[in-house]
Amino acid sequence: MYLALYRKWRPKVFSDVVSQEHITQTLQNQVRLGKTAHAYLFTGSRGTGKTTCSKILAKAVNCLHPVDGNPCLECEICKGIENGSILDVTEMDAASNNGVDDIRDLRDEASYTPSSCRYRVYIIDEVHMLSTSAFNALLKIMEEPPPHVLFILATTEIHKVPQTIVSRCQQYDFRRIRPADIASRLLEVSENEDFTLTEDAARLIARLADGGMRDALSLLDQCVAFSDHVDPDVVASTAGIAGSEQIFALADAILKMDAGEALRLVSELYENAKGIDRLCSEMISHFRDVLLCRSVSDPTGLVICLPDELERLQKQAASVSLDRVMEILGGFQKCLDNLGRSVNKKVEMEMTVIRLCTGENNAAVRPAAGEPSPDMAVLTARIAELERMLTAGLQNMQQMPVRPRVSVPRPVQAAEPDVPAGKQEPLTQWGDLLQELAVREPALYVLLQDSTAMRSGNVVSIESPNAMLKKLLLADNIGAKLADIVEEKLGSRHRLRVVKQEQKETTEVPPALDDILQKAAARDVEVRVRE
Repeated sequence: MYLALYRKWRPKVFSDVVSQEHITQTLQNQVRLGKTAHAYLFTGSRGTGKTTCSKILAKAVNCLHPVDGNPCLECEICKGIENGSILDVTEMDAASNNGVDDIRDLRDEASYTPSSCRYRVYIIDEVHMLSTSAFNALLKIMEEPPPHVLFILATTEIHKVPQTIVSRCQQYDFRRIRPADIASRLLEVSENEDFTLTEDAARLIARLADGGMRDALSLLDQCVAFSDHVDPDVVASTAGIAGSEQIFALADAILKMDAGEALRLVSELYENAKGIDRLCSEMISHFRDVLLCRSVSDPTGLVICLPDELERLQKQAASVSLDRVMEILGGFQKCLDNLGRSVNKKVEMEMTVIRLCTGENNAAVRPAAGEPSPDMAVLTARIAELERMLTAGLQNMQQMPVRPRVSVPRPVQAAEPDVPAGKQEPLTQWGDLLQELAVREPALYVLLQDSTAMRSGNVVSIESPNAMLKKLLLADNIGAKLADIVEEKLGSRHRLRVVKQEQKETTEVPPALDDILQKAAARDVEVRVRE
């Protein structure tokens, strides 16, 4: 029976695991020193080695003749665990066994000592799929585990695992495998198999695998079924992606704003069974590389591609502004979000291409490198127009006859020391303030006629025979204007308070608001006549 490459080439010892040295070295040392924990939690994206390291650890802790922390792979225990004949090591899929009864059965079984191994090892894959009651049942045995039990939990979604479980485990985070390591591993596999793999094809597979070794080996297996000589064209055809030439051609058409050529390429790729979702993702990846080439001087460590492709990316980046690249990336990202809800994905892609080629994403078309963006150009034009209008307005004002106005100079008042709170003293500047109001604010002066003021701390109390003074000060922000004038006089901000003045019995009616306004107007006329 044919064995898939990812199963055939699964690492057997810690040293064979790729790109996870920070984990494998720690586990190997723990086994060698006999300091293993009772529970481990392996987290990380798919295909990064979580299950592989779980099986290696299960063999290492039970191996009869361990070699520097690694299983010997020759003893009956290692062979039994490898072929599944030893029942002391149990691998459980929590996606299909996530009920509380499954965990209770596990808990009851764990109480028995192992039959042939040193430890009963329970590997629970996708542990985040357990139900709440199942987690509670698992927590019970993890709080006080038997000395012969070892739990290894694996998950791709650590945020779904309760903290009560996480806190009782040693947590190890598996990183995405480096593309260079994936490519190297694929070439190593090809040297020991009956097919050939070019370096360019290995790098392309590594890029498509997105950090997962299992995905890379599965794609390689699929390519080998298509041809025993695997090159980039075979990979592109097998994976259903556009070739690099087609991607560069489509990117060039968009950058040149050639909608016709861009739409032709999209249709050609679609007719050749290239998925629109995959094409959109590839365009995002391509312009992401262009963005990096546009932003940094040496993108070698950030962009995963062939040397000649890097030169073409840098050439494209030099011909476009940073804003334009951001616009294109945003357009394709929005398209990818809409594809899941779109009835016709091709139409959605074509609309995006047309927008990007006609500049409809923004009010104006983005210029080439070195030119200002249209947003800045529009803003500059508006500022210039405002400056022109302001200059014209000033010239018109200069041509108008100016009526001479006598201004009363106001001496700068030094800030007086604050009066202690609770002690009131007459405000000596009140008379001068009223005289100034007669010139600056006639209406306010009329309201405050015959008033006096006392000062206590930062409070100025105004006594006035005008019963409507308090309401009038609250109208149209008049009180704030008075507070500003008081601040100018006293040199610091004061709070104003209106105090009712004891009045003698009289039949006089308080002045109406109309009377006050008439007096204010008359006062204003009197001041203008004096000027």
